[in-house]
Amino acid sequence: MHVAVYVPLLLCLLAPLGARPLSERCEPRLATWLLTASALVLGAASTVSLGLLAATGLLRVPQLAGLGHWSAHTAQRDAPTELSVALIAGLLLGGALVTAARMLWRRARTLAAAAVDAACMPARDGLVVVDDEVPDAFAVPGLPGRIVVSTGMLDRLDRTERAILLAHERAHLTGHHFVFVALAQLGASANPLLRPLAAAVTYTIERWADEDAAARTGDRGRVARTVGKAALAQHSRPAPLRPAGAVLGILGFPGRRGPLASAGPVPRRVAALLAPPLDRHRILAAVTAAVLAAATLATAEAARDLHLLLETVGAS
Repeated sequence: MHVAVYVPLLLCLLAPLGARPLSERCEPRLATWLLTASALVLGAASTVSLGLLAATGLLRVPQLAGLGHWSAHTAQRDAPTELSVALIAGLLLGGALVTAARMLWRRARTLAAAAVDAACMPARDGLVVVDDEVPDAFAVPGLPGRIVVSTGMLDRLDRTERAILLAHERAHLTGHHFVFVALAQLGASANPLLRPLAAAVTYTIERWADEDAAARTGDRGRVARTVGKAALAQHSRPAPLRPAGAVLGILGFPGRRGPLASAGPVPRRVAALLAPPLDRHRILAAVTAAVLAAATLATAEAARDLHLLLETVGAS
């Protein structure tokens, strides 16, 4: 436990370094899965590690040790961490649990509101056309979900570009991209060091939808032009307000943010579409799997060591 309990925390420090390579060099669908799994596993592992460290501090308090019939004297002698470390871990653990619980509650409310909004939208084949000159397009998750497009956006696109836009938005719904974003944000809420992973997921789901639209239309260059054209159209107008739970659309902008908030990813998406499709990059996938396995095994080993410590102080 002297070493294993700190491994997940160290990996969380290093994990953001892999966010950009995964999002830029790996096939978007696989990159989304790997980044989401990394945020979840590392967030959970680091939270458990903090809990294990905090538990060693509780064993040092005679009153608390007496509740479990443990020897506080033996715990003070054999505990693998200092009391100050255990106290800091306890504070960080409390913050992580509160933040994660708040995020879960807010996300549940948002998705429920999105489902209600989707159910109330009159649609034809899942498409809702809004009479609004401000160009916008996004997907609203629900049972079933809805694709919302403004007349201002449709007026700026030709027939082929409209088909590309709809294919992009349908990919968000059929791929359940809002789930990946929510899970990645959950991991990041438990450990702020993982926020770059969650941010990368919001980019890779856009790339995933871009590639799906390119596969359906068979013209990567035309999809790239449509992405750029839609972004320029939205940039020329004030940012519209989207309903709660709206999935990132072809513009790549989260709801209720300014038009320049996410300008960076759009050129990267266009450049990726103009280049050959990315492969699965097995080396990056293998490295990511190894990192997650190391975090999981280290957490399990630390938990086992704490169990042995409890047996020792209990027998004293």
